[in-house]
Amino acid sequence: MNLAQTDPKIAELIRLEQQRQESTLELIASENHVSTAVLEAAGTVLTNKYAEGYPGARYYGGCGFYDQIENLAIDRAKQLFGCGFANVQPHSGANANLSAFMAMMQPGDRFISLNLASGGHLSHGMKLNTSAIFYKPDHYELDPKTEQIDFNSVRAKAKELKPKMILCGYSAYARTIDFAKFREIADEVGALVMADIAHIAGLVATGTHPSPFPHAHVVTTTTHKTLRGPRGGLILTNDPDLAKAINRSVFPGTQGGPLMHIIAAKAVAFGEALRPEFKTYCTQIIKNAKALAARLQQHGYRLVSGGTDNHLMLIDLRARNESLTGADAEKALEAAGIITNKNGVPNDPRPPKVTSGLRLGAPAVTTRGLKEADMTKVADFLDAALIGKSDPAVLEKIRKEVAEFCKKFPMPH
Repeated sequence: MNLAQTDPKIAELIRLEQQRQESTLELIASENHVSTAVLEAAGTVLTNKYAEGYPGARYYGGCGFYDQIENLAIDRAKQLFGCGFANVQPHSGANANLSAFMAMMQPGDRFISLNLASGGHLSHGMKLNTSAIFYKPDHYELDPKTEQIDFNSVRAKAKELKPKMILCGYSAYARTIDFAKFREIADEVGALVMADIAHIAGLVATGTHPSPFPHAHVVTTTTHKTLRGPRGGLILTNDPDLAKAINRSVFPGTQGGPLMHIIAAKAVAFGEALRPEFKTYCTQIIKNAKALAARLQQHGYRLVSGGTDNHLMLIDLRARNESLTGADAEKALEAAGIITNKNGVPNDPRPPKVTSGLRLGAPAVTTRGLKEADMTKVADFLDAALIGKSDPAVLEKIRKEVAEFCKKFPMPH
């Protein structure tokens, strides 16, 4: 029996969610639309099997085809990022980060990172996260004038604290990351460099953002976002000793059985990303982000750091409307068919559930085929919705216009 027969309620909710995605503009920077091939691989009989361990060293019988699938994923990941080792088993980016921490540090060791409020990630030392419970985080700062990484702050913190590891790579940072500079500072104090490229992995893989290799000792990423694969994690390195430690940290350190249906979907996504058209796609992401940013600035919005070099931007809403919060903007935009997320801005006086900002990204709409002129239209929709945020009739009118606009850009097949 199929899903509709077995569980019509779930089948209907999935249908409605598909309809929602098709009729709205997805501007959340960490989301994307995978191909039908990736969806197919994720929804297969591969979900039936345990495959604890690694290819050639499983703890269960019957894993021959699983070994071949995982080896394909590993080989494609290494080719994609130009490195010598890949662990494709982490269930998520946060799991990948935890395993990398275990491989690079001992409990109680100190590391430095950008804090969550300035654009870091919760797995980079947020006080309630494992990264802060078992390790000792401290934070470098953004330059208050440019709102970009302040390398004087990085160096000062590194020299003062002598951390075991320096972490770079961010959740809400719109500028190019200078990995070489982080390595230079790390070498001065004898620290390791970890780069979390979850947001920019697709750009890195295609050379549209500089690679963390050879500067980073360990690189972690998600496999969705700009990489456009299934939700999951990945760890990369060129250091044989760290590679062994990473494998131990993933299994048995933090996980048991890998999700082999998702690893198959990762392999498919990596294969797609190795094709020339994926570089064309990533190039277009950056063009689209810049076009969206430029139009928003014309409408009077202030962009943190003044613009974007990658797939995302962070808007400080207060320049357009002092009383407008990120939470209110997110809610109004969703009613208008534009999906975003509230986000704190540097030194935000409002709490994390309210915020003064919005984070926007171009990966998903670029997957659907939008180009620069279309992004200008998207910015106009967004501005109109925020101006009319208190009028349900205005938001409903924009919602219908957005749905009609979306018909020109079908979901990937």
